[in-house]
This record gives sequence, C-alpha cells and structure tokens, in this order.
Amino acid sequence: MKKLCLLVAACACILSAADDAILIRDVTVHPVTAPVIEHGAVLIENGKIADVGSTLQTPSGARVIDGHGLHVYPGLINAATNVGLSEISSLRDTVDLDEIGTFNPELRAEIAFNPSSEHIAVTRASGITTVVSLPGTGGGISFSRNQQPTVIAGQGALMHLEGWTWEDMAVKPSAVMDMDFPQIRMVPAEYAAFIPGGARTYQEEEKAYNENLRQVSRFFEDVRRYQKAKAAAGPDFRRDIKLEAMLPVIEGKQPLFIRAEKEKAIKDAVAFAEKEKVRIIIADPTEIGSTGPLLKSHNIPVVLGKTLELPLRDDDPYDSRYTLPNDFYKAGVKFCFGTFDVEFARNVPFEAAQAVAFGLPPEEALKALTINSAEILGAGDQIGSIEKGKIADLILTDGDPLQAKTNIRQMFIAGREVSLESRHTREYEKWSKRP
Repeated sequence: MKKLCLLVAACACILSAADDAILIRDVTVHPVTAPVIEHGAVLIENGKIADVGSTLQTPSGARVIDGHGLHVYPGLINAATNVGLSEISSLRDTVDLDEIGTFNPELRAEIAFNPSSEHIAVTRASGITTVVSLPGTGGGISFSRNQQPTVIAGQGALMHLEGWTWEDMAVKPSAVMDMDFPQIRMVPAEYAAFIPGGARTYQEEEKAYNENLRQVSRFFEDVRRYQKAKAAAGPDFRRDIKLEAMLPVIEGKQPLFIRAEKEKAIKDAVAFAEKEKVRIIIADPTEIGSTGPLLKSHNIPVVLGKTLELPLRDDDPYDSRYTLPNDFYKAGVKFCFGTFDVEFARNVPFEAAQAVAFGLPPEEALKALTINSAEILGAGDQIGSIEKGKIADLILTDGDPLQAKTNIRQMFIAGREVSLESRHTREYEKWSKRP
C-alpha cells in the first residue's frame, strides 16, 4: 500500500510538471548573452527556463505558444524606482518614503512594498518585469539651515512586478543600501526665497558638507566597533538594529548605492569607498567628467538616471544627457538604467532608446536594461538573460522593446503568464466605447 501511495504521488508530480510546462516555438530568441536565434524556441518548466535552442521537443501535456513573426526577450529591469512605495505623490498617506533621521539603514523597502499598487501594472506594460524599489527619493541633502539631511535612507529591494505578497515578489531583498552622499549644492538665487529658514551661503554649505562627511565617518567607525564587540560577545549581546543593518555593507556583502550627481561627488564617493573598504554603485550621475578611468580601474558600476532630461548647467551642450550613457560605455564602465521615480518608471526603455539615437550601440542599450542590471545588482545568476536554469522572466513582442511602436504581446514572470491590463488599458476600453 505504501509503495502504491508513493507511485501515485510521483505520477502526480510528473503530471503537475507537464501541466506547468510552456513551449514558445518558432520565435526569434534574443538571449542577450548569446547570438540571436532565428526560428528558435524557449521551454519553461517550474518557473524557470528549462531549455533554449533552435529545435526543442514538446514535453507531453505542455502548453505550446506559436511565436511566428514575434520576438522573445528577457524581461526588462528598471534599476532604480520608488514603485510599490509611492502611489499618489500629493497624498502623504500613500507615500512611504524619506523617513526622518540622518542614518536609517534598518529600513527595508520590500516590507513596505504594496503588491496592489496601480503603478505595477502600468510599469509592466512596457515590458518591465523587475524593478529596484528604493526607500528614498534622493532628496536627502537639505538646503535649509534648520533641517538635518538624510544620508542613509535604507535598503532597496529587487522586486518582481507580479505576486500576491511582497515575499512572493522579492527577487533579492536588501539588494542595495541607499545612500545620498554629502555634496555641496547651491540654490539658484531665484529659488532661495522658497527654502524654509532661507538657503545657506556657499560658506555655510561648505561647512555643512564637511560636517556631514565627519558624521558619515563617525557612523562607520561606530559600525566597526559594533562588529568587533559582537564578535567578542556571547549570546546575551545586546543588538542595535541600525548598526546591525550596516554589517553586510562593511563585510562587502551588500553594496552602497551612492547617489553622486557631479564629478567631484563621484571622486569623493570612490575615495570614501577605498577608505572604508566597501563596495559601491554610483547612482544617478549627471556628468562623467574625468571619472571614467577612475570608475573602470576600481570596477565600480553606474546606474544612470533619465536620459530625457535638460543639461546639468545652462552652458552645457543641449545633448549632454542624451550622450552620457555612450560616454560611460566608451570609458569601459558597466552601467544600467533607472528612472529614480514611480510615475515614469514605465519609460525606462525609451530613456535607453534616446541614448541609442545619440551614439550608444543598440545591443549595449539592451544589455543595460537586462543582464547589466542583473549583474550590477548581484542577481546575474537569476535574471537578465535567456539562459537555461534562470528564472523565466520573458516578454513576447512584435518588435524591438526599445521602440515606442512595439507591442508587448505576452509577459511571463517566474514562468507565470501575467496580464498586461492596467489602469491605462481599462480607461482606454471604457472611453473607446463611449456612445
């Protein structure tokens, strides 16, 4: 009887696996890390890519999708957003960002992630299957005399854009530690009147900058003392949640996601990383200056912000932001793209496309939305390309996903087909039927 039960259970598992299998065939496969396969096929089993090739056999009971005339790409990744943490910016109760305090490393974005956010479906519609959700907006540096800036906002999470709960959706919880590196930022005279308490002078700004750097150094010293005390103590050691959250950073397990806008800030951030012996990712730079060789020699990657932006300075070339990705590419620096917001997170493919129009090779733009993002975020063995054994995050399209005219026909996240319906499509359907 026992053997019969085991046999029945084994048969049930086999049938379940077959029912879960999906074969996409006669499709142009863009693996990203390998040459394009014309008239290829991709087999999905148990949420992962089971095989990729020119001709694959159809498993018994598998669902077959005819991809004739279509293309299959890995799901796109937006490497910097506030998706899931902010709903309506004008309603404070729907925005879970920028907590009070200078150092908040214990805050974890994935716990506050809202799986029911309307922005998730809207973002998916552009072929984006995964995002990094950050706990801060990057506006932590204060121009006011009376306000203390937030330097470490908390831990950003790499999240799938499908699932019932945040636990289901987390690809890599606590992927990065979000840090707004101290910088000297002057307010233009015409905006100074809008700063509470008045904007600081350059001398005051420089003094605040130096004090902020000293605070950061003292905080890291506290973390290292805590690390030593914990290693020497017994089971009754009293833990400090702030300092405990920083241990993966100083142990090299978690990178600092350092927002450094200008050339000087990038150089300061690299010097800081060398001093503290930590891994860093430079986030949202608006210029490269002379930092290319420095970043390349230290193997420091970059997450670029929006390409469709105005130049940093009034006398910069009009296309300085359009050409910035190609500048980093020519310097040999690994980079990817993020939008650093929620409402325009869906536009990240078109930010990359703008860079292509101004010199970036198309294949590098695609890598910057897929495998580069995955590798920079420490998930290159899970997502970012169409390879055997990776999570089946796939999009089926009728053209290049960087082109606005391309339609996303089908999407799979962790092997599950995902609806492409969103608030936008519902509104379109509603008003297109208006009498």
